[in-house]
Order: sequence, then structure tokens, then C-alpha cells
Amino acid sequence: ADGELVQYHYGLKDLVTILFYIFIAIILHAVVQEYALDKINRRLHLSKVKHSKFNESGQLVAFHLTSVIWCLYVVVTEGYISNPRSLWESYPHVYLPFQVKFFYLCQLAYWLHALPELYFQKVRKEEIPRQLRCIALYLVHIAGAYLLNLTRLGLILLLLQYLAEFFFHMARLVCFTDENNEKLFNVWAVVFVVTRLFTLTLYILVIGFGLPRVENQVLNPERGNFFSFLFNNILFRMSVLLLVCLFQASVMWRFIHFQLRRWREYCNQQSSRKRAAPAAGTKQQPKPLKRDSGYHENGVVKAENGTSPRTKKLKSP
Repeated sequence: ADGELVQYHYGLKDLVTILFYIFIAIILHAVVQEYALDKINRRLHLSKVKHSKFNESGQLVAFHLTSVIWCLYVVVTEGYISNPRSLWESYPHVYLPFQVKFFYLCQLAYWLHALPELYFQKVRKEEIPRQLRCIALYLVHIAGAYLLNLTRLGLILLLLQYLAEFFFHMARLVCFTDENNEKLFNVWAVVFVVTRLFTLTLYILVIGFGLPRVENQVLNPERGNFFSFLFNNILFRMSVLLLVCLFQASVMWRFIHFQLRRWREYCNQQSSRKRAAPAAGTKQQPKPLKRDSGYHENGVVKAENGTSPRTKKLKSP
């Protein structure tokens, strides 16, 4: 009927949809690489290491920018930002609007397509473990939010994560074109800290105060209620919050370590430039040459009057 709202649930047919969009993601990846990144690489003449990092950041900038705009549109139109209580009210969120379900399927398809791209892009062996770890973390978190019916909370967390990642990879691209321009790294540092604070606040709000007040606190996997009953136990709730805080603290510690290393490198560069500046400004004065009383002519020292300083031997008559 007109005005009827159609909602969706996850199932085995999602695997076929994800497989289809994996091929779409591979095609879009090739289009961005050929018509944008390769042309820029020819002009920059980067080394092999920088060339690989430039391609990685270029692809992720396009993906993160698209995902941030799309995710922001979804959370605004669905009212998740204007009504924060909707993140935990009427949990479990088994039935999803079309745009929420489609967003999650496309996200899973993109990160799964990144696995064969490691072969297509000929990524160095040293970089493969790091990229596999990143892909696995995204897949676990996105699939966990989708299957455990925490899609609303997952959308907000993805929005915050992708926003920080966009500024980071954008700063890397700018740094490859101009190594002295690091202003965007400072912007990323501010955005990263703000998004971490919002993420931690959101965890405490939903896990500490929201889910324990859900009316349906009975374990019912058929209805999608997997663990909301566990949050009634204060020990379990505090343990989860402690793990979340420790994880965010480890992330912040790595961030602070990275910023301190950048600051030390910047100070070393500035000190080396200051040392080189006065050295280049002072001209070396020529040392005075010691001259003999005579002058040199064809390697022979002669006196001022033109005679040789050496005494002549008199021949006997």
C-alpha cells in the first residue's frame, strides 16, 4: 500500500549481494587508479615505496570521503543524531531500512574486495601483514554490528572512524606532493583526538546507561536479542567498559608516540637548517701563502734580481 514502510533482515542471500558488489568495487578501484592516481604519479616521479603509499592513500581518500558523506546522510535522515536514545531504544534492531542495510552490505563488499587487491596492486611483502590486520579489524567490527543488530551504534562509530581516517590519508597525499607542508597533519591530530573522545563517550552512554534500560532483557537469539540481558550484571558491564577504555587508551598512546616522533624529526630538521645557514653565510678567507725571498719560475726559485739564490761552483782553469 502507499506509504507502507518496507524493512529488511539479514540472511544467506546477502552473501550473493556482497559478491556482486565485490566485483563492482574492483572495477571502481581500477577506474580511480587508472584515471586519477596513475596520472598524478607520472607527474610526481615518486619512488617505489612512496608510489605504493600514494596509491593506498589515494584509494582510501576516495572511499572514506564517499563513506563519510553517505553515512552522514543515513544517520541524519534516519534521525539517529537528533534522537540519541534511538541508538538503544527498541533493541534489538532486527529490521533495517533499505539504506541502512545497503550501506552495510557495500561496506563489507569493499573491505572484502581489498583482499584480492593486495595481489592486483602488487603490494610489497612487508606491507601485507599491516594491511591484512587493518582489513580484518574493519570486517570484524562491521560484520559484528550487522549480525548482532547494533547497526545504529555501528553507523555512528563508522562515521567517526572514517572522518579521522580521511584527514590522515589526505595529509599523506599532500605530504607526498610537498614534504614541507604538514599543516593537514595538525588538522588530523585535532580531528583524531575529538573523534576518540566522542567514541569513548558513545560507548559509555550506550553500554553503561542505554542497553541496561532496554525492556526486553531475555536471551532470545530468534528475535536477535543476543546479550542485552548481560548488561544487567554490573560486573559484566564494568568489565566491557574497562576493556573499551583500555583499547582507546592504547590507541591514544600510539597516537602520542607518533606525534612525539614527528616533533623530534621536525626539531632535528630545524636545527640542521640553522646550522647550515651560518656555515653557508660565512666565506672561507684564503690562507696567506708563504713566499720565499725569490720568485718561482718553472719550478726554480730565483732571487729578486733574476739570479739564482744557489751559489755557483767555480770551475778550475
